[in-house]
Amino acid sequence: MRQGESLKHASRVIGIDPRTVERSAGAALRHSPTSRRYLARASDALQREVRMPSPEGLTDVVVKNSKEASLVGEYWNEVHAYLARGDASGLARFAKRHVTDANGEPVPFLVDRDALDELGNAGVLSFESIYARGL
Repeated sequence: MRQGESLKHASRVIGIDPRTVERSAGAALRHSPTSRRYLARASDALQREVRMPSPEGLTDVVVKNSKEASLVGEYWNEVHAYLARGDASGLARFAKRHVTDANGEPVPFLVDRDALDELGNAGVLSFESIYARGL
């Protein structure tokens, strides 16, 4: 919906009744001031599960809001740029950063190229691996 799709269309795409979305994600939605349509807020405080690489493999992490989830998405973009093109420049901005999980614990971003190479060669870091199983 943040790309402009209606609640009805977005619900149909993910296969969930719009009323269920309203109940479950209502805090992330607002009514348009000029129409009766729902709009997605710029950010939200809904918890979601994301996957992050760790030296041991992939780790499922529950983050507290959309900003943390977006940061994980940006990190994955840089991981894939490194694995596909060998461009590690984007990983540098994550070297001393972390996301905070739902328990308030910091989860650091893995930027060690040797560890990423090992995980990538093992097929652990495919595009689909960024999606957690869901809450």
